[in-house]
Amino acid sequence: MLSFRITYIFVYNLLQFCGHTWILTNIIARFFSFGEDALADTFYSVGFVMSLCQLLSFLELFHIADGIERARLLPRFVQVTEKNVLLIMVILLEEMQSKPVVCLLFLLWNIQDLLRYPHELLCVMDRPSVTMLWTRYTLWIPLYALSVATEGFTLYQAMPYISPVTPPTNSTNSTVTTPTTTLHFALIGYLPLLLLGKIELHKLTFIVNTAKNIKYI
Repeated sequence: MLSFRITYIFVYNLLQFCGHTWILTNIIARFFSFGEDALADTFYSVGFVMSLCQLLSFLELFHIADGIERARLLPRFVQVTEKNVLLIMVILLEEMQSKPVVCLLFLLWNIQDLLRYPHELLCVMDRPSVTMLWTRYTLWIPLYALSVATEGFTLYQAMPYISPVTPPTNSTNSTVTTPTTTLHFALIGYLPLLLLGKIELHKLTFIVNTAKNIKYI
């Protein structure tokens, strides 16, 4: 059973690492190949793989709860939920899929994950690197702050396209609920997550100062 758990978490982290590496490589390669024109096409080129990686990230909550992964549940819950709620918004709103801010958002998310999954792989192999741990959280702080700002700007750009209901119909003179109704309330719940994310960002400054003495976080 122990061997199965170790193999499972190793394969999971390896798949996530490969997935995010492919996404980041694709974004960078397309930018150098097509320039600014690639920004509007980012979602169509990497959106499926990005959605799959973010959907699988919900498993990490069960990993922490089950003790397979040593981490705090609340910060991971905030991070996973933030990304998935915003990704659902981009998927449902076709007008947002071609926005350059989506490319920047995907870029920041993938860099953050590529700082984390290699360290997790080393921990599974019982070879944690203190230097990698310190580098991960040192770079993660400004990246996460920039990511939160980008998420807020993405939400701001999406607001004109979000309406809780459609206009009344002529035949029934009543409102018809659309998929954006659910999205509207989901984004309302997203705002407290941004606040929690900022609180956790302040906590990370303490982690960075003590990372050299910590084997697992």
